[in-house]
Amino acid sequence: MKIGILGATGYTGVELLRLLASHKGVQISWLTSEKFAGESISDVFPHFKDILDIKCYSVRNLSELEQVDLVFSCLPHGTSKHFVNKMLDKGSRVIDFSSDFRSSNKSAYGLPEINNDQIMEAKLVANPGCYATSVILGLAPLAHEGLLSKDSIVADIKSGLSGAGRAPSLEHHFSESNEGISLGSASAQNQETEMEEQLYLLNQSKVHVSFMPHNVSIDRGILATIYTRLNKKTSTQQAHKIYNEYFSDKKFVRVLGLGEYPSTKNVRFSNMCDIGIGNREGLFIVVVALDNLGKGASGQAVQNMNLMFDFPETKGLMSSPIYP
Repeated sequence: MKIGILGATGYTGVELLRLLASHKGVQISWLTSEKFAGESISDVFPHFKDILDIKCYSVRNLSELEQVDLVFSCLPHGTSKHFVNKMLDKGSRVIDFSSDFRSSNKSAYGLPEINNDQIMEAKLVANPGCYATSVILGLAPLAHEGLLSKDSIVADIKSGLSGAGRAPSLEHHFSESNEGISLGSASAQNQETEMEEQLYLLNQSKVHVSFMPHNVSIDRGILATIYTRLNKKTSTQQAHKIYNEYFSDKKFVRVLGLGEYPSTKNVRFSNMCDIGIGNREGLFIVVVALDNLGKGASGQAVQNMNLMFDFPETKGLMSSPIYP
């Protein structure tokens, strides 16, 4: 099947290229990049030399580019919607990385662990935000059992600097960010909406999520610590059984043993999501680790593609995390 990528030279785009380069079922037909139009992707990113030597085009040339089966849009929020609609009108299916369609009836919400059937049939899939992925997966088993209290969910989320994108900015210069932890961008707060919408569908009653993003001076990774009170007395052992049963057939979610908590080091460069649970003085605690460019973005997009086009769900995604 033929693939096109809009905005291929940001962090999510280049991670997507890395994954698709080893996926035997696809052919990358074209890429767009405004900054690097006319250049080969292997000149922009020398690590692709002799692996991918595809020319980048300007999005202004979109009408001249070959018809493809699927388009990934890695364009910014607000910009993506216009070009996604053009691709849909041309007959391509689309996976969109922006927030433009995450609350739209036009799209399927692209979290396979909760929305498998809709993704398989969709013309347009809205890839979830990385923060939202961590919170929704962390709470989905409890929501499915109707155990979430309405106003008690607080999520403290640490993210690597690649989560803010590749465009240069002062706060992400080495001397500004190295050896530091700071509050994340206020724009990340828009992911609260998708968290609450998806948890509502699972919980069958409204919940409110308060979350605070932080930047930490690592390249990639998310660690979410989520605190909540349950509306029904549930022991940690009972909750652990609920988590294991809910995720028993989910290939990319690993529920750790009681008393164990995840680390970003164990999920880097992978599509895995590790979850540990505990209880502190009546507060139920969930800790989630994932790679913000993997399960939080490009890996999840490839997982969605596999479902949409009848590939095995794990195809191209089963390389182990890289350690150390």
